[in-house]
Amino acid sequence: MAQVAIDANGVESAKKNRIQVSNTKKPLFFYVNLAKRFMQQYNEVELSALGMAIATVVTVVEILKNNGLAVEKRISTSTIDIGDETRGRSVQKAKMEIVLTKSAQFDEIMAAAAADENGGAPEQAEAE
Repeated sequence: MAQVAIDANGVESAKKNRIQVSNTKKPLFFYVNLAKRFMQQYNEVELSALGMAIATVVTVVEILKNNGLAVEKRISTSTIDIGDETRGRSVQKAKMEIVLTKSAQFDEIMAAAAADENGGAPEQAEAE
């Protein structure tokens, strides 16, 4: 798993295999497809969300699990303080992180999906 780097201000920088999900910036299947690519590359992916975006993370995870692509490795919940400039104080937001790993069938399912996209032709032709 990618290591967490702490910058000079003590702030955690993004992991290579972390997706920070928003419920307003991208469509749902953007995150589903990005998670698939991250699992292909890193074998696991961490999906993270704050507040109202938590429902989007749960939906993405359920799509991946129901399609047989992913298995839950870890789920964590917490609250974090976020500065609210309009009120001049910090407010607490719910945070959820879900780590998924490839399922045993992941590579087979992804290969079948790629073959379907290519008109049913397998990626590599078999020798006759």
